[in-house]
Amino acid sequence: MRPTVVLLAALAVVDCGAPKSVTVVPAVTAAAVPTPALRLRNDLSAIFTTAQFERSFWSVLIRPAGSADDLYALNAGKLMMPGSAMKIVTAATSAERLGWNHRFETRVVTAGPVEAGIVRGDVAIIGSGDPGISERSDHLGALRSLARQVREAGITRIEGGIIGHDDLFDDKGLGDGWTLDNLPYGYSAPVSALMYNEGSIDLVIRAGAVEGDPVAIEVRPDGSDLQVDNRLVTVAETGTGALTLHRLPGSSRVTVHGQIPAKAAPFVRTASVDNPTRFFASAFRHALIREGVEVIGEAVDIDDFISKPDLGQARTIATRQSAPLSDLSRSMMSVSQNQHAELLLKAIGGRRTVQDILNGWAVSGDSFIVADGSGLSRYNYITSEALVLILQRMRADPAHAPTFLQILPVAGRDGTLSSRLKGTPAEGRVRAKTGTVDNVRAIAGYVETADGETLVFSIIANNFNMPNTLIDAAADAALVRLATFARQSQNDDAGAAVRPGSPQR
Repeated sequence: MRPTVVLLAALAVVDCGAPKSVTVVPAVTAAAVPTPALRLRNDLSAIFTTAQFERSFWSVLIRPAGSADDLYALNAGKLMMPGSAMKIVTAATSAERLGWNHRFETRVVTAGPVEAGIVRGDVAIIGSGDPGISERSDHLGALRSLARQVREAGITRIEGGIIGHDDLFDDKGLGDGWTLDNLPYGYSAPVSALMYNEGSIDLVIRAGAVEGDPVAIEVRPDGSDLQVDNRLVTVAETGTGALTLHRLPGSSRVTVHGQIPAKAAPFVRTASVDNPTRFFASAFRHALIREGVEVIGEAVDIDDFISKPDLGQARTIATRQSAPLSDLSRSMMSVSQNQHAELLLKAIGGRRTVQDILNGWAVSGDSFIVADGSGLSRYNYITSEALVLILQRMRADPAHAPTFLQILPVAGRDGTLSSRLKGTPAEGRVRAKTGTVDNVRAIAGYVETADGETLVFSIIANNFNMPNTLIDAAADAALVRLATFARQSQNDDAGAAVRPGSPQR
């Protein structure tokens, strides 16, 4: 207060004339009226640095799409496990290497003579990694279509068997760091150049009517050699349901443990097969038979041969072109399909290709560690800064920007974000990929602000010991705050009161 007193005294000494009214205006410093950007940083800091996250670790980076200036950064240069946010890397690098219009080809061939509609030998089906041959996504039946082509080529009988040819890729079907307890589940199915139904089957579970009744398990589709050991029991209608799968590596026997409340509605769990190539060949054999083509031999993996058959001069009987990479990537990102991502990683040449592409984009080599394409591995690490750089690169490149934006789920609308941020200012304004493995939650992508600016963001949490819902609530609060942000102060106060745990309706 002393400077003010001195100032008033000085005024009294200088102005000794008639009394005048004097208005004293307090000095205003820049800090007293924070800018919208400063208020944003303060609000985000209040979200991520609260006491409840004292034992957790956050990495956050918010940056304008066309700028290197950070709006907010917290541990942005630290290596973090990203979960399925790793699919951002896979989608971006596969598009860069292959192009959005790339299609995978599957061919049906034979090296044996064909006489009067009879193949005097084996038929091979040669894969190139098409991830879209699935009963789940193609209800018309891709394999039935291929089988129909064989019949329409005049072939009515195959005296040999069906060989699954998967030699375009190596035989390492599982990603580095995939855990044994995940192995039986469909999301952890091994991959090969011949992939059918994402390498998994559906187990349709139907509870009994009363406690003690058997629980029925229907296996679909046909063609799997997976043997199901059903150890489910029906418990009281008011009981708690629980189900786990167990299968050892190299085994085709899956054991289903658990209990299902009486009269519970039927539900589906997916189970991985042990050999996706043999599964494909077996399913194709069944499709041929359904189309009226007699097949005498069995379905086999080409690796079952001590001396592999020479197919260099084989005659092509039928072919299938996949959907373009843009459509396949949209499916991968929408439902976070792991096997799609693993196949794309193999199709572009593996981890070395990813490293070369990212280094060419000026993404520092020490800011990421690629273990797989899906993010299922706990050996994956990436910084928020690297993810933001990749997202900025994809948005700035005219060859990628329109398609890449369209393959990302939209908050409150579709895919893995269909139920998040619904009814908030962020609904429809966030396009992003989520990530989840044990004690890992991530979300990264783009958000449109209140005044139409596009921000790029990465929000990753690791090493937490609380429910995922609390982590998601913090991330969602931040995204709502970003969606209400405006460079002009009159518009961006709407999100300032959003805090972790606020109800999202």
